[in-house]
Amino acid sequence: MSEQKNTNPNKGKKPEQGGKNPMKFGMNWMYILIFIMLGAIFFTNRNNNTTTKEIDWTEFQKLVRDNSFSELNVNLNDYKIVAKIKPQFVTSILGVDSVGTLNNPFMSKPEPTVSVIIPSPDRFSDFYDKAVAEYNIDAKVKYEDGHNLLWTILLNLLPIFLLVFLWVFIMRRMSGGGGSGGVFNVGKTKAQIYDKSSPDAKKITFKDVAGLSEAKQEVEEIVDFLKDPAKYTNLGAKIPKGALLVGPPGTGKTLLAKAVAGEAEVPFFSLSGSDFVEMFVGVGASRVRDLFRQAKEKAPCIVFIDEIDAVGRARGRNPNMGSNDERENTLNQLLTEMDGFGSNSGVIILAATNRADILDKALLRAGRFDRQINVDLPELNDRKEIFKVHLRNIKIDESVDTEFLARQTPGFSGADIANVCNEAALIAARNGKEFVQREDFMNAVDRIIGGLEKKSKVTTVEERRTIALHEAGHATLSWMLEYANPLVKVTIVPRGKALGAAWYMPEERQITTYEQLQDEMCATLGGRAAEELMLGKISTGAANDLERVTKQAYAMVVYYGMSERLPNINYYDSSGQDWGFSKPYSDETALLIDEEVKRIINEQYDRAKSILTEYSDNHRALTEVLLEKEVIFADDLEKIFGKRKWLSRSQEILEQQQLNNPDEAAKELLDNPEKEEELKENGTDNETPVSE
Repeated sequence: MSEQKNTNPNKGKKPEQGGKNPMKFGMNWMYILIFIMLGAIFFTNRNNNTTTKEIDWTEFQKLVRDNSFSELNVNLNDYKIVAKIKPQFVTSILGVDSVGTLNNPFMSKPEPTVSVIIPSPDRFSDFYDKAVAEYNIDAKVKYEDGHNLLWTILLNLLPIFLLVFLWVFIMRRMSGGGGSGGVFNVGKTKAQIYDKSSPDAKKITFKDVAGLSEAKQEVEEIVDFLKDPAKYTNLGAKIPKGALLVGPPGTGKTLLAKAVAGEAEVPFFSLSGSDFVEMFVGVGASRVRDLFRQAKEKAPCIVFIDEIDAVGRARGRNPNMGSNDERENTLNQLLTEMDGFGSNSGVIILAATNRADILDKALLRAGRFDRQINVDLPELNDRKEIFKVHLRNIKIDESVDTEFLARQTPGFSGADIANVCNEAALIAARNGKEFVQREDFMNAVDRIIGGLEKKSKVTTVEERRTIALHEAGHATLSWMLEYANPLVKVTIVPRGKALGAAWYMPEERQITTYEQLQDEMCATLGGRAAEELMLGKISTGAANDLERVTKQAYAMVVYYGMSERLPNINYYDSSGQDWGFSKPYSDETALLIDEEVKRIINEQYDRAKSILTEYSDNHRALTEVLLEKEVIFADDLEKIFGKRKWLSRSQEILEQQQLNNPDEAAKELLDNPEKEEELKENGTDNETPVSE
């Protein structure tokens, strides 16, 4: 059978290729029709107005003598009089009843009038004076300079314009912010599209993303597929349909997704999970369908959904508490669309969230989001790279060391580091400096962690000494305990909500031992112990310390199994179900947990008092230095206590090994066997810990 030929030359062609573009019905056509209808109603009623009649001068004189008018409006410029007819004379003069025939709902009902052209205002004045003298006339006479016809028309059309404006405003508000199409555009996607032709497109590459080396390696395969899909499809491989970026806020999930689009040089659809949700039923599902329709038209492309937990929350959780049917319908449509296109169609779905535990399991299964890429808080080397990126546009001097800054900011995200650099530049500019110095960065870190410095806060002499004893207690224990975090500086200047503060340089470790937790708790309790020993009384200044210690002790018992009476037991639910509304242990076990928490805290509190008693003279000397200088550093403690014995040369080599010179560090250990033996005796491994 022969194949039938296509005789329509425009079939299959796009409008820009010469095909016919059928006229689409839009909201603009509705606006035009409404204006035409309103104008027709207005002008039709004006032409058919039977409440006004033009008469001649002779008839007007007769009606005046009969006292038929209640008011006479004399236009001096047009030589025209508009006279209002008394109700009892309307029928005899106009031939209609007093109600009239004007049925325009948009205009007020006019009074029955007659109009007449007069010879002159003087002629009318002479006539009216004689008529008043001879007849019983009670009509009021008003003289006017004239009126603008255009102004009259505008006043008549004003109600129509207000009604149309109000209607258009409501329609645009219903569409979620407007755009052409009005209410008919409410089901369209709100995704922003970035490609080469976008005027505000800024190409972001992996060079702009510091750190995240493992995460970048995961997404490089997606970029490679978009650039050269045949490399994978020829072998029968299928690229993952979607990748979910999971991590804390500010770690660079959105930046990484934009870098993927910049490297692949493909269209990039960006929107938030909340953009799908609307007050109208079915709008979210409609926007999902429109998003994937546009994505397929622009394939290969990347669709990035930020904060997907806004629409991807697990369905059916806590059904007794009620659920959002519209959100679940949107999620169902999203699940369907992600299954509705082939793996090699060129559409890659990227999503980001910091709450992966609450996402629906169907959304995370293979075939939808095949990969979960963890974007964690940057570690030491990553923070160094991030600092280098943000310091490109900042004028710094030789005192600024990125390694030192990276060590001073443990637990900081990429966004926090960017904020530190900006705050340091602001502080330097405020002080009139030409360059941003190391001191400015330290002040910026203090400002972000502790809050604004409040030197003007009024404290008594007794309060000031109590604060100094408290902070000196922390500093003494952190210096004398093996696993306590090394001290950087101590201050008694109020900052934020704190009356004093101590800054430490925590080790970045992956695991924490029982002994390390004990030393950290003991150092935290040093402030309260110092108050009790030196003053014989305690204050409310240790509230934050007690909160931290209580949580840490509870975690040791309930989560880590570090209790003598409850060993090797964990009551933490990592699935996120949180055991429903009941605890996973009995009341007797709860009592036992409370007793163990109290025991652990009391043991470390007694230990803190014992150490402070042993070094009481050094503690008093440190307090006096702190009262004198207000801010002291590690060098001041070394003058009072001597060199910290727990910092060995092997640990310094390990620090160097963790940084930029692993070969040099390894060589030094090989050349000095006694240092390697010292390393083994101290039980220190070559992993860099992270404070918990």
